[in-house]
Amino acid sequence: MPRPFEVSPDYLRDHTEDMVTSVFGDLQSQFLLLPKGPNFVEYADFQTGYEALKRETSGFVKFNEETVWAAIRADAMSFLVLRTILGLSPPEWADLAKSDLGVDVPQNAARDLDSRARKEQDYFSRLDSDRNGKAKERVIALVHVAVQYLTRRVINVPSDTIHRLSKFDTAAGLESLRHAAAHHVPYAMLLYERYLGRPFASHRDAVSELVGDVMESAIEDRLFRAQITFRKTKRAERIPGFDQAPDFIVPDEVNPAVVIEAKITGDDGTARDKATRIERLAGMRDDRLRAGQAGFQVLACIDGRGFGVRREDMRRMLQRTEGKIFTLATLDQMIQHTMLREFLPRDRAR
Repeated sequence: MPRPFEVSPDYLRDHTEDMVTSVFGDLQSQFLLLPKGPNFVEYADFQTGYEALKRETSGFVKFNEETVWAAIRADAMSFLVLRTILGLSPPEWADLAKSDLGVDVPQNAARDLDSRARKEQDYFSRLDSDRNGKAKERVIALVHVAVQYLTRRVINVPSDTIHRLSKFDTAAGLESLRHAAAHHVPYAMLLYERYLGRPFASHRDAVSELVGDVMESAIEDRLFRAQITFRKTKRAERIPGFDQAPDFIVPDEVNPAVVIEAKITGDDGTARDKATRIERLAGMRDDRLRAGQAGFQVLACIDGRGFGVRREDMRRMLQRTEGKIFTLATLDQMIQHTMLREFLPRDRAR
């Protein structure tokens, strides 16, 4: 079956349903692959931090502020391991320090400490200077409250609630932690805790914007390698002449010839919002043509199962883009099947 960008307007009109099916067949589920991003923690580094914490605390037998401090000074990754044992986000850990100790640790400061722990192995060993007094005070408070909670059992929990520390390695205080460190963790319990917490949840949240940028990066790479002049707009940027700025404009906003909207999503609501934006751009194009002005070609570069939920949305996008819909599977054909080919250098346009 041909792709919609390969057929004539008449064929597209007469075989719209087949073309919808064709695009649906190209859509891919992207949730199994996540970009690492600049702050991704490799397991080997995390394990090294864990071993430093285990070593300095004598297998969590001598688990106190002094030994934990020694661990994070030896390897800042131990700070991240400590937070993971707690099972809290940086802001939640900061809230504990404020509520229990009265030490104000702003959420942004907590996130910054977490980021430093990932990037700078010796960060906490450099906090002794006077200019780092505020940061050191905050870390001391975070370590203190972590030791407090991890050295005591979870008790007196109402039957209709669950305590965040009711985990295999923390429910019975240090006894749980020492057991987890000394013995193989029961696999069923490990799987259950992963089920409750969603695998890669924290990392997915951290790179949510990068997931959305996969398509934009792929488009940018192809335009750049083809030496096509383009303008990539910024998030929420205002562009004169456009109610909402498209993701890409070729060659520029002063004389647009091609505009591109890009999105990957597994959510049908987000997909519908993008479909509406694409229809709005096509409406602006038509308004220009009716006013005797130069129009522009509208391209939709989309992927993810969110776009495969509503056939009517896809049907309208095909009609409004005149079949110029591309997925990651067909993106390499975008230039040759659109007006973008007119902007190729002469030696590449043959």
